[in-house]
Amino acid sequence: MIPAQHKEQRVAIFVDVQNMYYSAKNLYGAKVDFGRVLASGVAGRKLVRAFAYVIKADVGAEKDFFGALQKIGYEVKEKDLQIFLGGAKKGDWDVGLCMDAVRMVPKIDVMILVSGDGDYTDLLEYARSQGVRTEVIAFGKTGSSRLFSEADFVVDMDESPEKFLIGKIGKQKFSILREFNKNESENKAR
Repeated sequence: MIPAQHKEQRVAIFVDVQNMYYSAKNLYGAKVDFGRVLASGVAGRKLVRAFAYVIKADVGAEKDFFGALQKIGYEVKEKDLQIFLGGAKKGDWDVGLCMDAVRMVPKIDVMILVSGDGDYTDLLEYARSQGVRTEVIAFGKTGSSRLFSEADFVVDMDESPEKFLIGKIGKQKFSILREFNKNESENKAR
């Protein structure tokens, strides 16, 4: 159970889909189960709104994915992938996510950021200054330690990846990863 949690807390969730997608792909060769992330974040509290920020890249299956996010309770915010002269590509929602969060702060008790991007550290600091509890759900191995230290509570998805991922990884690989993470934590403690 999350410390300082009670069922009357009003919660808003802000998901940086690109950050989570690439972290899961690079670390585990799998995909994030955003339904489980939502359930884990809300944890029996009152969900006010859940936002999922996505980049449209005109890939065939993305419409189905965006629709699936909506069906499980997310408000999907889409932005086109920018392609610059010379071929460079950019697609991020940092400012848009922050603006939505700032607008929601007066209406919530808990802000849950689903991202390991250190660019959001100032957002967490602002929310906390307004009396809002901040929680982060992210992969510890690819997340910003500065972001984690600013949050009131962190769920490290690397501690139980089988809880948050879907895809090609089998249970055997998860148990090996869990054992590795346990040994790594014990070694750091020494």
